Amino acid sequence: MAFMEWRRFTFFDLNKSIDSGKISEALKGSQITTSSSGHNNLVFGDAEGFVHLANRSFDVSTFRAHDGKVNCVHHIQHSSFLVTVGEDEGGNSILRVWDTEKKDKQGSPSSLRSHRLQPGGRGATVTALAVHQNQLVAVGHSDGTILLQRGDVGRERATKQVVLRDSSDSISGLAFRITARAMFLFVATTAGSFLYNITTKDKEFKQNLDSLGCERNCCVATDCIPECNFIIGRTDAVYCYTPEGRGPCYAIEGKKKLLQISRTYLVVVAEDRKPGGGEENSITSLTLTVLDLQNKFLVYTAPVREVQAVLSEWGYFLVLTEGNNLLALAEKDVQSKLSMLFKKNLYDVAIRIAKSQQYDAEGLSDIFRQYGDHLYSKGDHSGAIEQYIKTIDTLEPSYIIRKFLDSQLIEYLTTYLQALHKYGLAGEDHTTLLINCYSKLNRTDKLREFVLTKDRDLDFDVDTAIKVCRQVSSADALTLALKHRRHDWYVKIQLEDKQEYKKVLEYISELPFHDAEANMKKYGPLLLKEAPQETTDFLKKLCSNYKPKGEPLIDPREFDGSRLEENRANPEEFIHLFLENPDMLIQFLEHSIQVDPHESNLVYNTLVEQYLQVWEAGDMEEKRQLGQKVIMLLQNPDANYDRAQTLILCQLHHFSDGLLYLYEDSKMYQHMMRYYASSRDYEGLLACCRKFGGQEPTLWVQALNACSKDSGAPAHVLSEILLVIEKDRLLPPLLVIDALASSSATLGDVRSYLLGVLKGEEEMTKQEQALIEKYSAETRAIRQQINAIETSNVIFRANLCNACNQHLEMPSIHFLCQHSFHQHCFQSCSESDHECPVCLPNNKKIMDIIKSQVRKCKQHHKPFIKLNLIQGAIKISSRVIP
Repeated sequence: MAFMEWRRFTFFDLNKSIDSGKISEALKGSQITTSSSGHNNLVFGDAEGFVHLANRSFDVSTFRAHDGKVNCVHHIQHSSFLVTVGEDEGGNSILRVWDTEKKDKQGSPSSLRSHRLQPGGRGATVTALAVHQNQLVAVGHSDGTILLQRGDVGRERATKQVVLRDSSDSISGLAFRITARAMFLFVATTAGSFLYNITTKDKEFKQNLDSLGCERNCCVATDCIPECNFIIGRTDAVYCYTPEGRGPCYAIEGKKKLLQISRTYLVVVAEDRKPGGGEENSITSLTLTVLDLQNKFLVYTAPVREVQAVLSEWGYFLVLTEGNNLLALAEKDVQSKLSMLFKKNLYDVAIRIAKSQQYDAEGLSDIFRQYGDHLYSKGDHSGAIEQYIKTIDTLEPSYIIRKFLDSQLIEYLTTYLQALHKYGLAGEDHTTLLINCYSKLNRTDKLREFVLTKDRDLDFDVDTAIKVCRQVSSADALTLALKHRRHDWYVKIQLEDKQEYKKVLEYISELPFHDAEANMKKYGPLLLKEAPQETTDFLKKLCSNYKPKGEPLIDPREFDGSRLEENRANPEEFIHLFLENPDMLIQFLEHSIQVDPHESNLVYNTLVEQYLQVWEAGDMEEKRQLGQKVIMLLQNPDANYDRAQTLILCQLHHFSDGLLYLYEDSKMYQHMMRYYASSRDYEGLLACCRKFGGQEPTLWVQALNACSKDSGAPAHVLSEILLVIEKDRLLPPLLVIDALASSSATLGDVRSYLLGVLKGEEEMTKQEQALIEKYSAETRAIRQQINAIETSNVIFRANLCNACNQHLEMPSIHFLCQHSFHQHCFQSCSESDHECPVCLPNNKKIMDIIKSQVRKCKQHHKPFIKLNLIQGAIKISSRVIP
């Protein structure tokens, strides 16, 4: 690439007084012959054998390393070891290793090793030095000889030396290249360049790279650029090499004086000849140029005076010029670079710079946005959308969408929306917009490809896609819903757009239980309206042990003994669907209680209600059939209906059979009497009294009151009621007469009752008279007996004990009643010391009668109270019975 084609920027700032003159002062009068840097030190060697070390504060310490000139120095980057090569008094080359962190007594770095170099030819000087990680050292000489040492640099005995001599040209530079599989030594001479494969000890072999060489200090090595491991500067260009051969070259004119590299920045110091009055009169000056080899930028250029060294340390390029003055090239920070590029609208360059500096995603996105805005303002909509797509992760899509809503820019908007879906960041509105864009652009094929292509990642909102597709093509929307198993959408479109009710039922029957249940709850009313029988049949299956259509009737897991959950919907949740179709509801509920006789209270109550509604509106045959069903349901012991509610329903719909059954089953006999009385069913009234009067005698009294209120009551009914009341003495005659006084009953209707009562009273009077005469006779006899006892002697003639029937023996006890007992017998069988054990039971009975009569005499008003209570009860009964 020609140098003139590179974009030019100023990404470095020159600082002419970074050390405040400390280096110049410390090196005053010294002739610098070589330099290096590493481990936070700058190293300078001079012609007098001294080495000068400068730290981060540019404080310089000097020590003598050699007796003569210091030819080469190398400070290992991540070690405190410093390697120097210089001459002794005899002109021989000496390699020494120093530890800059360990000091000797004079405060100088301690010497670890000193080794005399013995190349093949005498008088050859050292021109190049390379050291790698304390393990490899290569020393190049002016006669082309290379000494290669392996082993620990700091230990003399650990190193092994090999002499490599395949050229007679002076060595300009050396560099090691170590990979995972091999080790190489790059060599540059004044006449050519080559490398050695030094992977295997004592089996080093040479490989030519180029027939052109370079001057000393005009070659460098780097690991940061894959295509440039070894760089050589020549007059016409800068050439790059790798172990595979020559790589790219960069046409930079001018004789190269010095090269240095750090990361991807290459510093080139070259002569710049300006034409004068001829070749001899041309003016020669030096130019320092910094190249960004990765991005192919010229990032700094400036004329300089004579340059003795260029070092890289502490993030600077440190340039030692004539007079030992130190200049520093400091790289601008990334933000400053970007600001400079933004002002020039060089967004593509800014992006490359940001990427090379490992800029974060958010920062890159902002650059892409600015670049897109710039291209948009210039009318380059295609380029703008390309940049906007790169902001998808961080920039709000609405920012871009608003710019391209114009109808003429829909194509670019479509491109952006496609990318948004590809990244999986599209929302419902974005999907809608993209599908609408396809529609407006008449790209039906793209639309179908977007929503229907198989085996692709789902990068859109399916529900939105179906919704928009439905507006364009119901068939495509159905296909999309079917593909992505959007059951609700499929059913909705089939019902509302296609009116395919039976097909919908067929589809739902293939769904898993929960999906089928949800769809029937949502669309059940419409399906029942349009396909009642088919819908009811499916609901029956859903509320049984449901299995999707096409699945085996027996789950294979049952053979393993696994207990599977029964898929059975709750019938209660579907009752409301049948509001306008009672016949189907009856079918559904009958099936539900057949499947599970212990269904809920609501199911049974609803079924009874539906039965009664249809019964009330039906003809005679329907009434007969439904009446039987209701009674069978009420009589079923497993039926879980609410009796109170069912009773109300029977009353509401005038279903007498059910009402009477519930009254009887609940022992509500008075309610039965009330029903018969209100309906003037006197045969039923009489039958109820006959059946339950024994358990509840007051039913006959209620029946009497009911008949007394109705002039149309049959005479034989009243006669039977009066007969039972008379027979069981359920009511005093006066109260019966009082109850019938206001009725239309004639004397003939109650004649038999009155005659029976009078006859009974007459018989009772006769019985009472007979008892009076009996008790009077007994009383006279007792009085005579008492009088005899009081006025005459009593002779005890008994000779047997009335207790043991043995002859009496003294002591004995005699009673006036002529009963006698042994004393011990009397004591064992008598309950009282003054009562005859034989006469005691009869006497006690008589005494109880006397006491009872006395009490009755004292409570002569109680019969009237009792009579008033009975009359009150009759009046209350007459008010209760309708």
